[in-house]
Amino acid sequence: MHESAPLIFMYLDNETFNTVIQHTPLVSIDLVIKDPKQKVLLGKRTNRPAKDHWFVPGGRVRKDESLSDAFSRIANNELSLDLSMHDAKRLGFFEHFYQDSMFSENSSTHYVVLAFEVTLTEQPNALPKEQHSDYRWFTLGELMASERVHNHTKQYFLQGTQLK
Repeated sequence: MHESAPLIFMYLDNETFNTVIQHTPLVSIDLVIKDPKQKVLLGKRTNRPAKDHWFVPGGRVRKDESLSDAFSRIANNELSLDLSMHDAKRLGFFEHFYQDSMFSENSSTHYVVLAFEVTLTEQPNALPKEQHSDYRWFTLGELMASERVHNHTKQYFLQGTQLK
């Protein structure tokens, strides 16, 4: 009996990934992060789609990556937090459609999103700046009233918007 090789999660070069975006939906995980006072953490996106909008942290699931592993990786990469999917509340499945993509203003993006909520015991001190230029804690009222908070983020707080 021989040992199996460790799993290596698929990372695509830009040309291949652009082709994937143009022809298939992407699967992603979004994290609705709350503090003990129920404020929600949003980041100001630096990349398309949703560039310059406030959005919940999240990321794509890679091929051959379990949802649990993807959840932990995304929490670590986006927030520098060690979180487990078992610590999260499932909010449901959502679809996000964009008119642009990370590669082009003229190529659309379609995400199937698995949304999860995590309430932290305290607000983290330092957050990574790779995907978001800034972070802010919003009350639900501020979040829903802001024109700069993306509508796809607001969906997580409206009843009946997830896929059935």
